[in-house]
Amino acid sequence: MKRLLALTSALLLLSASSDRLTERQRAQHALDRLGFGARPGDVERVMQVGVDKWVDQQLHPERIGDRAVDSRLAQYETLTMSSHQIFEQFEKPIIERRQAKKNNEERMEIPREQRPQRLVMELSAQRLIRATESERQLNEVMADFWMNHFNVFAPKGLDRVFVTEYERDVIRPRMWGRFEDLLMATAKSPAMLFYLDNARSRSGAINENYAREIMELHTLGVDGGYTQKDVTELARVFTGWSIARPKEGDGFKFRPFVHDRGAKSVLGVRFAAGGGIEEGERMIHFLAHHPSTAHHIAYKLCQRLIADEPPPSAVDRVAKTFLATNGDLRLTVKAVIDSPEFWDPKYYRAKVKSPFEYTVSAIRAVGGQLDDPIPVARQLQQMGEGLYLSQPPTGYSDTAKAWNNSGGLMARLNFAVALVENKMPGVHSNVTALVPQDRDALDTLALKLTGGELSAETRKTIAERNPSVEAMAGLILGSPEFQRQ
Repeated sequence: MKRLLALTSALLLLSASSDRLTERQRAQHALDRLGFGARPGDVERVMQVGVDKWVDQQLHPERIGDRAVDSRLAQYETLTMSSHQIFEQFEKPIIERRQAKKNNEERMEIPREQRPQRLVMELSAQRLIRATESERQLNEVMADFWMNHFNVFAPKGLDRVFVTEYERDVIRPRMWGRFEDLLMATAKSPAMLFYLDNARSRSGAINENYAREIMELHTLGVDGGYTQKDVTELARVFTGWSIARPKEGDGFKFRPFVHDRGAKSVLGVRFAAGGGIEEGERMIHFLAHHPSTAHHIAYKLCQRLIADEPPPSAVDRVAKTFLATNGDLRLTVKAVIDSPEFWDPKYYRAKVKSPFEYTVSAIRAVGGQLDDPIPVARQLQQMGEGLYLSQPPTGYSDTAKAWNNSGGLMARLNFAVALVENKMPGVHSNVTALVPQDRDALDTLALKLTGGELSAETRKTIAERNPSVEAMAGLILGSPEFQRQ
């Protein structure tokens, strides 16, 4: 085990080298980067359809039926609830219990089904089910990308109330539209307004958190050309952007009486005194179309889909597409996939899977059935990537450096062994069914789980252990070849 762990750590950052990807490698690459890995038979199916045709289908998820997933998600009642309904059922009992304690009254125990932890667990369950079982694989990759780009921390106060609507009604419906529309929707979402404290920012007592992060993280990037003065002025622009109180209804609320009505100037954009909500909307339009934003979004998409250090040629090409198409996200993602760099063998198996990508791809690779996603969601927390639980606004890292450590690799190997031996709660699989009796187990499993590309060192390490079929599959899932994509 220690030898395999050391080998994995040493080899994780290596990538393939060849003049051109074979058609099988292209199919494997598409499934790994534009999805969460291949299930048994997926590589052959993609090759039969044609890799380019499969990619085009993935770029139009609205055309792909997903009834089986929709049917499974129906069991999670909170996924369809409004923020007001969630507040009434999950937050109000907590408030009433606190009030009872304050008044020295008898406190009723909150039923399990009304505890707020259920909200994040059901959200995590739907993300895992979608990623594992949905035919709309690229859609789920982009949902993961944009939820991380516009990160909010669910356990922060009322964000546990708002985050369900945030993903369902703000992020997912706009992932394939215009960036400006997505940016505007996040700016007016209660989840973001509460998370970055803009809901309580007012004239004379401004909070700069959202103003800073919308420029540094959401649009221009850390080197986007803004100054601290721009942060302060933009925070003044966003004063009054707040959240409706229960009696006012749900959602966004602009409060003109707390808005800073003085003259302002942000990044050269000037506002005369006496303005209102249109100031913030004008700045969002300005930021969404800024060349630095185009470069920042292009860089992050190329980092996710091509390499930790994406080639500048690809970033520049994608940024030009972003600007030329008015921030059309479907065409921008297509520009990444269409770039020669995406298909360059140098970047094949060049990225290390995050814990979320790893656990989902492992379940898919062995043809596992995700009966109960909650234990897997808890496993992700132990691996350091609990869904909806990234506290800093940066979200989780998309580079190997963040995940390539001995503790994380051991957690992955333990997960892999538990998975193939059916000791992982909530998941069952039959690894032996992947290996016909007349086939060499190692070669067959290597082909089905990694595309057949095990190094001589990995093969030697596995062979020396003389493992059972299940143990062999676990070691392959823990190998550097499987942990790269």
